[in-house]
Amino acid sequence: MSSGKDPEGAELRALAQVVDFTDQRVLEVGCGDGRMVWLYANRAAKVLGIDEDAEAIAEARKGTPAELRSQVRFQVARAERLRVRPASFDIAFLAWSL
Repeated sequence: MSSGKDPEGAELRALAQVVDFTDQRVLEVGCGDGRMVWLYANRAAKVLGIDEDAEAIAEARKGTPAELRSQVRFQVARAERLRVRPASFDIAFLAWSL
């Protein structure tokens, strides 16, 4: 799936060169409206996207395709305050958030 902001799919190709999201549990920090999530979520086992911007998270939730609702969730949170079990994720992913 290409993004409306990246119709040629360059971001997806770049991601595929550095990480394989297949069947992985992914934490995306600074996910915003979920734009990057949609590039890999169909291959991941589970995705948690976090962002401190409540409006962006609302957009991400609203934009979640029906077929991904069981594996993708979004939460208003900051990474340094996120409470999760150790080893909850296989990949921690930050894009455009530093």
